[in-house]
Amino acid sequence: MKKLSIFCCLLLMCLQVMAQEEFKLPAYEKFQLKNGLTVYLMEQHEVPLISVSVVTPAGAVRNGEQPGLADITADALRYGTENYTKAQLEEAIDFMGASLYTSAGKETAGLSATFAAKDSEKALELIKEVLVKPAFPEEEWEKAQTRLLAQLDQQKESPRAVIHDYYDSFVFDEHPYGNTDSGTKASVKNIEVEDIRSFYEENYHPAASAIAVVGDFKKAEMKKKLQKLFKDWKGKGKPESINIAEVPEPEKPRVLLVNKPDARETTFLIGGPGISRNNEDFVPAQVVNTILGGRFTSWLNDELRVNSGLTYGARSAFDAYKKDGKFVISTFTKNESTEEAIDLALKTYHRLHEQGIDAKTLESAKNYVKGQYPPRYETAGELASLLTSMYFYDFDESFINNFQEKVDALDVETANAVAKEYFPAENLQFVLIGKAEEIKDEVKKYGELTEKEISADGF
Repeated sequence: MKKLSIFCCLLLMCLQVMAQEEFKLPAYEKFQLKNGLTVYLMEQHEVPLISVSVVTPAGAVRNGEQPGLADITADALRYGTENYTKAQLEEAIDFMGASLYTSAGKETAGLSATFAAKDSEKALELIKEVLVKPAFPEEEWEKAQTRLLAQLDQQKESPRAVIHDYYDSFVFDEHPYGNTDSGTKASVKNIEVEDIRSFYEENYHPAASAIAVVGDFKKAEMKKKLQKLFKDWKGKGKPESINIAEVPEPEKPRVLLVNKPDARETTFLIGGPGISRNNEDFVPAQVVNTILGGRFTSWLNDELRVNSGLTYGARSAFDAYKKDGKFVISTFTKNESTEEAIDLALKTYHRLHEQGIDAKTLESAKNYVKGQYPPRYETAGELASLLTSMYFYDFDESFINNFQEKVDALDVETANAVAKEYFPAENLQFVLIGKAEEIKDEVKKYGELTEKEISADGF
């Protein structure tokens, strides 16, 4: 026991020393190919693996009148290519023990892949096939369409899976950020292969995209490989720009109540305007949010879970986009405790503005954030994703290299100023999914009420 105690003390001392060391972004090279594709190369030779991340501005904000089209197109990249059927593509990836995924979010679409360094020739060829030569076979879309229509019904059985879609549609409304990632049954039924092909041709362009390769390779050799592989990706210049104006401030508190008649609990979000990803106060805002709802010992989790037992968990978070974003508090509770839980969440939240943050609480949050920060960028995949995020969201390595300095510099006065600046105090927006007949009269007091049925198509 004594030896174990000594070992634990030594381990703790080592971890404290490591935490005090400044984490810097490893060296990388950035350049452009002739077709405009931005490339990031970062050598990491500790493990014989390579990770690739690709980002292109082809997210849900570009759906137009066809909800879900961005996500469907990203998924359809893996339905087969000019030289591989879907089955052949999957077999080749599995044979190498590699992974290759495509997806789309609010603003971007992308690809992520990880593979053994010895398989880089084949793996990079497959990545090129998926990005540059997708075939979009009609028979594969028809099968996927059937699955997706069933999934759209199933996902509404889980309020937590869809509540952010309801929130975005309700709060952002006609703004492009109101375009939800998920499609609707009506839109999915009407999407044809030509729609997918057109979306790809209009939005997937090398001049607006970036690829990051991180791992066990030599930069000079990798540069030649990428130049050869992607020289045929011509595109048509950059995608047509879309008008993403500033998100208008809400003028009054509002409530969206989505009726789920069989619900035994109420799932809810309370939110308002957020911040952009390249906001100069992004790091201080994360520290303040850690206190409010960003860790297990946060104010919200303490009050709603630990002290009152109203829920199994409560949190708050910023979803930061290229221009603006959203801030939300999220939790769930039994039907009969809906009003009590919302009132307690609001009371706890308003501590930020009425009581503020003291020095002891701030120091604890700063230590927590600094301790959690380096592990977020330990793997080649995490570093590759970081590099493509830097490209799209217009921030540079100073976010990494100056992170600890920014956290250390945050004092009580500044933290409370950040809380007042970026955590909305008025005209909050409420979205609830629950049994309307049991909670409607209670939740009307929070703002102007709008009702929907969860069985209705869309959000």
